[in-house]
Amino acid sequence: MLDSLITSKTRLRLLVKFFINAANQGHMRGLAEEFNESTNAIRKELNNLSKAGYLEKKTIQNRIAYRANIKHPLFTPLQNIVHKYLGLDTIVSRVLDRMGDVQQVVLTGDYAEGRDTGTIEVTIVGQSLNETYLDQLAVKVGETIDRRVKFTLLKTPMNNGLVLYQQAD
Repeated sequence: MLDSLITSKTRLRLLVKFFINAANQGHMRGLAEEFNESTNAIRKELNNLSKAGYLEKKTIQNRIAYRANIKHPLFTPLQNIVHKYLGLDTIVSRVLDRMGDVQQVVLTGDYAEGRDTGTIEVTIVGQSLNETYLDQLAVKVGETIDRRVKFTLLKTPMNNGLVLYQQAD
């Protein structure tokens, strides 16, 4: 869906990197290595996104670090689009539908760090969860979003990862 609208694969990967989690940041050479792209391609897209105001630049020890500009008026809509592109909204809604008493749904692993590797790792926190449904859910959601989904269950809340859902107290 999003890849037909944004034809530059490098730009799309950068949007996923920075807008899946506002805490993610990176510098040109590190991003070039991570994406296995030339530094020129990365530089061009970073400059375009920075010039448009979507990314902020900050110099740290002779390197320019980039991260999402959370003050940009389109930050939240872009983040929502990236989440929909990756299927995170589908995962959360399916988990909440039939898993039981879910306290948290947390994105962990590569996707929490903004790397689109094809396997989405999700931790579900709660008591009395429907574990038998989980295996079926991983297959169904994976087919729907065209990515592999790996679920982990915990009983105590997590402090790391990207929280996609938090039960209100």
